[in-house]
Amino acid sequence: MPVSAIYSGRPRRLASRLGALAIAFAVAACGSSPSPTPGATSARSWMDAGKPIDERVAALLAQMTLDEKIGQMTQIEIGGIDPAGVRSALLGSVLSGGDGNPKGPNTAENWYGMVNELQQGALSTRLAIPILYGVDAVHGDGHLMGTTVFPHNIGMGATHDAALVQQACRVTAAEMNATGVRWTFAPMVTVPQDVRWGRTYEGYGETTDLVSQLGAACLKGLQGKKLSDPDTVVADPKAYLGDGGTAFGSSTTQNQGVQYLLDQGVDRLDNATLEKLFLPPYENAVDNGARIVMTSFSSTQDGGKIHGDKHWVSDVLKIQLGFTGFVVSDWAGIDQIDPNDYGASVEQAINAGIDMAMVPYDWGRFESTLKALVNRGDVPRSRIDDAVTRILRVKFEMGLFENPMPPSGRWGQVGSEANRAIARQAVAESAVLLETSPGLLPIARSGTRVLLAGQGADDIGISSGGWTLSWQGQAGNVTPGTTLKAALADELGANLTYSADASFSGGTVGDVGIVVVAERPYAEGVGDSATLQLPPGDVALVAKMRPLVRKIVVVVMSGRPVMLDGIAGRADAIVAAWLPGTEDEGLADLLLGARPFTGTTPYTWPKSPGDAPRIGKTACQGAVYPYGYGLDASGGLLRTAACP
Repeated sequence: MPVSAIYSGRPRRLASRLGALAIAFAVAACGSSPSPTPGATSARSWMDAGKPIDERVAALLAQMTLDEKIGQMTQIEIGGIDPAGVRSALLGSVLSGGDGNPKGPNTAENWYGMVNELQQGALSTRLAIPILYGVDAVHGDGHLMGTTVFPHNIGMGATHDAALVQQACRVTAAEMNATGVRWTFAPMVTVPQDVRWGRTYEGYGETTDLVSQLGAACLKGLQGKKLSDPDTVVADPKAYLGDGGTAFGSSTTQNQGVQYLLDQGVDRLDNATLEKLFLPPYENAVDNGARIVMTSFSSTQDGGKIHGDKHWVSDVLKIQLGFTGFVVSDWAGIDQIDPNDYGASVEQAINAGIDMAMVPYDWGRFESTLKALVNRGDVPRSRIDDAVTRILRVKFEMGLFENPMPPSGRWGQVGSEANRAIARQAVAESAVLLETSPGLLPIARSGTRVLLAGQGADDIGISSGGWTLSWQGQAGNVTPGTTLKAALADELGANLTYSADASFSGGTVGDVGIVVVAERPYAEGVGDSATLQLPPGDVALVAKMRPLVRKIVVVVMSGRPVMLDGIAGRADAIVAAWLPGTEDEGLADLLLGARPFTGTTPYTWPKSPGDAPRIGKTACQGAVYPYGYGLDASGGLLRTAACP
């Protein structure tokens, strides 16, 4: 398809650090040599797969002009580039932003064709260095129609099941490969401390240990045993560092007419606290083979924007942790360092240790600015060579020079029955039973009249949330899957009656009412919330259902703990389903007793929005349900008792 049609352990780390220093000295030596003449020939020894990767990298680097090196450091969004542009810009990477899907049929075949055309543009350059294509596949390959969409990380955190997380991320990698994409901006290894943040659902939970464990599990699932193996993708732990600890009201960002409250804000914490709370998931990721890390939009109270903070990017990540892969900026994140001086921003970011810039559109501006900075000596050539060495090393490790594209034609592995079965299991393990009454659950499959209400009960888009087909996500049955309504209908048949707004005809009454209340899809700072309120219309359905049934089960679909005003005290059972994705049979399995409730809360459930920040609080301070709380179907505690 023409791209013109696209819509816009310390001992172990010590050894690693010594190796990184040796490479840095070698790169510095390379940087002192004159740049080769454009068009110069070589034996292309870097194409010899039998040679060590560092030898291949050094051979290729020695042939590169400054323009070619800066090109490798540039990443552009699909809406701002085509194959000819890839060639002209000598690009190292292209990405699809949250809305960067192919125009026309959103199929794996179209995706593959789009990526392949861009790859051919890169391979037609003088040195034929392949591009690395990236997407936000954060809960399955959510860009793609018909893919398996898993619960968002908040749900996966509620499972506390590292093996399942690894399995889900393995599925994600395989489905991505069918589209030709080999890089995902995941896993998110933030440790959110205030659930009013719109990215809470992207985090596995509020404890450092849980995030470290599950983040590493996902990374292993994505990358496999070796990055050049089939059906692997390179992972990208993000967003380094401290974005889950930004203070309420500290953000100055506005987007889509929304003033962000926490997202892209400031961590008002000292460095020791930042390192203790937020660094271990990255340390664990590096120890488990992370090759790319994305920096955070957030700022620290001492160092300003992370994108320009050499202490965190170079001194801590690259030297202290021994990270030898490359660091990529977030979407135009470099621009935020000094909004009034782009040149100063680029200089500070690259010198701080950013290796690849997610520009994301004006490649000419970035490349000419960085070239001028190098020619003036404001950015050392050794820093450029270090960045390019890191980028090339990852590309060689992935086998891109031997296989620039995965095998084509594997469209059938997208959304397969086996993959969806794994997602169904994840949905069942992720839901948390917050409250119940004796004898209510499981609901009997026969002889029980069930009334079902709430838009979210029959809406894949609501069930999946943000980062599903588009950045913000959208309501509607936007992609194939099984809603809770469909799953219950399969089991209950005529004993199930559904009305989205609980307007049941003829005074219909039932034995059990199920009401789905749901946040509507959002992503990032657009979802920052001062109130944590559910839509009033959804909450009103609980009162409307009450006189029609003997017992009510409320299913809450949300990207975080929310206020239960109008629900608590009226419902006989409350289930936190989080954002389960496309396989809501997992919820039906729990309600009807095919599977047991095993999920427990990955975040503290606050009493009020003002109780949301957790730093400095005890487990039950300002809490309704503490971290690790959940019930089985009989009402027995799974781990932790409710707060008094």
